[in-house]
Amino acid sequence: MKNMLTQNNWFALMFLILAAWLWSVSALAGEAIEPYVEYRGVVLDKSTGNGLAFANISVQETNISTVSNTSGEFIVKIPLSKKNIKILFRYVGYRNELVIPESASGGSFRVLMEPVSVELPEVSVISKDANALMKAVFENVGKNYAGNEMAMTAFYRETIRRNRNYVSVAEAVVDIYKQPYPSYKADVVKLYKSRKKADYEKLDTLVFKLMGGPFNSLYLDVIKYPHIIFSDDMFANYQFSFDHSTRMDKRLIYVINFSQTTPQSEPLFFGKVYIDAQSMAIKSAVFSMNLTNKTEASKIFIVKKPFNANVIPELATYRMDFFEQNGKWYYGYSRIELDLRVKWKRKLFDTKYENVIEMAVTNWEDASDTKAPGRRDRLRPGVVITDEASGFSDPEFWGEFNVIEPEKPIETAIKKIQRKLEKKD
Repeated sequence: MKNMLTQNNWFALMFLILAAWLWSVSALAGEAIEPYVEYRGVVLDKSTGNGLAFANISVQETNISTVSNTSGEFIVKIPLSKKNIKILFRYVGYRNELVIPESASGGSFRVLMEPVSVELPEVSVISKDANALMKAVFENVGKNYAGNEMAMTAFYRETIRRNRNYVSVAEAVVDIYKQPYPSYKADVVKLYKSRKKADYEKLDTLVFKLMGGPFNSLYLDVIKYPHIIFSDDMFANYQFSFDHSTRMDKRLIYVINFSQTTPQSEPLFFGKVYIDAQSMAIKSAVFSMNLTNKTEASKIFIVKKPFNANVIPELATYRMDFFEQNGKWYYGYSRIELDLRVKWKRKLFDTKYENVIEMAVTNWEDASDTKAPGRRDRLRPGVVITDEASGFSDPEFWGEFNVIEPEKPIETAIKKIQRKLEKKD
């Protein structure tokens, strides 16, 4: 049986280059800002008060959307031309919340979401067999997912922490030309704008370059690229079973566990798939890589490393979400978390690096009559965003573009690095 390593399906899931070099920093001038109104807030569990991470946030009667950060915080920017603004908040296992802002000029508010209980549905033949359910998902791709080209705007961010301290942040707005789901054509990405900041004093001995950029996120789309996660022979490599069901949008969501059946020395995946029972479409997938064989797993991620260090992967987790509109499902958000431990020869202490890559679609439209960018303007699947980006600019850099609200530690790290650069000038 051929696995994903021999099929070279890993090449863009996530590679890292480790080497002793530095990145250059330059200023990036801001651009003209279109008029918009900005709303901020936090999404909370009504019963516990805890923040809800990755809540889906959309502006009704538009294609504007975003997600909350790991603390439940969000920011959404809406063109001034839009009237009667209504913001919809959705989260698996919770009742939807529709918020009508009191002010048309922006503001902030808290959104309290209430968990819902799940009533057992009528038992059907397909709901008794997890394998049959997964088979039905891929048999219904043509019905459930877009059959035409889509032009998407997305926000992309990658961060690196060294021993829990942020040492590098890179962000970008990218244009995605999503190819039809039934088509074998690969998605096309164009870089619109980007920025980065790094603490070079803490990266002077070891610098990461994350290869793949937005393609790392796009290739988590298990409907468009099922072979990357599930391989070409899904049922030979994985065992599927039912977990407790839940609800979203007043609809039943099947929760399917999956784990690999091949030898544990082979780095495949395990996790959960959330399936809309009404349409048989995947809503979300949350999973991890099997790191039992760390030597083989290391070969997947590490392209180049210093000769006097061993790099050991300790965690590799993934998340991807689809959103539904008018009966069709679209790629909406994905997140990768990778922890690596570097063991230096003749050094007493190890160094731990924590890397997060996330991308959220914030706007989209039909692109059937739109020509995709030429080859010169396209990002390569092995692109390194930090090579393409320059330094952080003024606070209005992103203008009207929707982004994922940065977490407090990231904001602190950016300000800290900025102060260091200013002192050196």
